[in-house]
Amino acid sequence: MNAAEQAISPEAATKIAALVNLVKRQFPKTKVNLAPWTNDPETREWVDPHSIDLGFNLPVGQTLIQLRLHDQRLIGIEALCFGPFGNQRWRFSTVGSWQFGGATPPPPGFQEQLKQIFQDTFTLFNGLSSPNGSSDSHEPE
Repeated sequence: MNAAEQAISPEAATKIAALVNLVKRQFPKTKVNLAPWTNDPETREWVDPHSIDLGFNLPVGQTLIQLRLHDQRLIGIEALCFGPFGNQRWRFSTVGSWQFGGATPPPPGFQEQLKQIFQDTFTLFNGLSSPNGSSDSHEPE
């Protein structure tokens, strides 16, 4: 669901704004779209009401980031990057091995930046919860 529609409480709005700032720290010139989905019946049929979806104009292309939530906890992040004609360049998921897939994956430096943003996003949404003080961020192995 569009991030703009999910910002229904001060806590949710603050977390969404903090995520935007995480991305802008790594990519200062990026533009964010808090409503990447059109508001029509066909699109709404496919939108996950338990996700927070944002669009970013990143250096590698138009990127959709979906935060998957369950009981107010972040359980996964999906990212899809599209070229100028709508063709998918690459995809990424924090579920599994944290690997990039697709025809044209981004350069290694960009991959590391995005992985760091996603690790920080898990900390932002879920906090520090393990007994040893490490973040509960589903970090890659």
